[in-house]
Amino acid sequence: MKHRIVVLGAGYAGAMAAGRLAKRLHPDDTEITVINADADFVERVRMHQLATGQDLKRRPLSEVYAGTGVKPRLARVTAVDADRRTVALADGNGNGTDEITYDTLVYALGSVTADHGVPGVAEHAYDIAGRPSALRLRDRLAHLAPGGTVLVVGGGLTGLEAVTEIAETRPDLDVALAARGGLGDWLNGKAQQHLRGVCDRLGITVHQHTDIARVEAAGAVTRDGREIPAQVTVWTTGFAVHPIAAATTLAVAETGQIIVDASMRSVSHPEVYAVGDAAIAEGPGGKPLRMSCASGIPMAWQAADAIAARLTGRAKFPKAPLRYFNQCISLGRRDGIIQYVTADDRARPALLTGKLAARYKEFVCTGAAWSIAHPVLYPVRRHRVVPTRSEVRTAAS
Repeated sequence: MKHRIVVLGAGYAGAMAAGRLAKRLHPDDTEITVINADADFVERVRMHQLATGQDLKRRPLSEVYAGTGVKPRLARVTAVDADRRTVALADGNGNGTDEITYDTLVYALGSVTADHGVPGVAEHAYDIAGRPSALRLRDRLAHLAPGGTVLVVGGGLTGLEAVTEIAETRPDLDVALAARGGLGDWLNGKAQQHLRGVCDRLGITVHQHTDIARVEAAGAVTRDGREIPAQVTVWTTGFAVHPIAAATTLAVAETGQIIVDASMRSVSHPEVYAVGDAAIAEGPGGKPLRMSCASGIPMAWQAADAIAARLTGRAKFPKAPLRYFNQCISLGRRDGIIQYVTADDRARPALLTGKLAARYKEFVCTGAAWSIAHPVLYPVRRHRVVPTRSEVRTAAS
């Protein structure tokens, strides 16, 4: 009997976990299936580029996993029964089609844009959390006439990259940013100064310390009653996990993220591992890892190596460095900031800016996508799976 490993989601974390498992485990002993709602691996960190009219390289999962033994399956996850070890699936039209059973589950369904309960976001705002929504914004921006107004709400990494990309691509538009805090106030002083200079150069109007109370068809209204006109409002105020995990018997945090131990294993269901935005894991200093590609990929390494060690009977497994080194921010195609940080993600004095930072960020993004697209690039020793006692009894019967 082959040990059935099912990976839910093929974003950075899920796709990386599946490929790494294929490196570690012998295909005669395991069956690895990746369930994803999109036929391609989507570079989520480039959605602001897609939204502004740039064409991204397609990476079909069928090509990514060709020759690895990993089986991609195009479907949408509708429910997980962690006690029966089953996953309910629907086709692209939302129709229930099938149920798949697993021995080990890697939950990597990621996250969606969080509206934080602000009225009007769902009806009037755009987001760039995924390819469909980025393409929707792309179409809207393409039909926006010169002199049109765009407001990006959210002053985090996603908001900064979106607002600068839009302003650089469409200098004929009136582009603004609304940030709840100060502009880049988590960065060091030199990085903040550079960011202000970029916003000035691109003609971006910055509304600092601005809390948006509601979004309307003609713009946004602040908590203190001010109106910010915008024909297009882009919402980038953070992410929320899919509600599927919270509807199961899995132990989850208040955020809906699955609670895991240091190996990314569910604290309530030992046959379930969770990685990426879907999991809440402890980083340096006891702080939860933030939702990001920078967290998701090391979490995937950790989970895959832990699963391989458990299945092959090895007591120890290599531990991935669950820490941060830098924050990479693109500010259009020709500028950027590389803010070096402490292990627990606090800004250090060191940084890179300008064209060098832009090239650095592009190298990081390209490298991450390349590693996903080449999951089994070189010959590796695949270890044989050691059957558990229950599996031996099942096979004998």
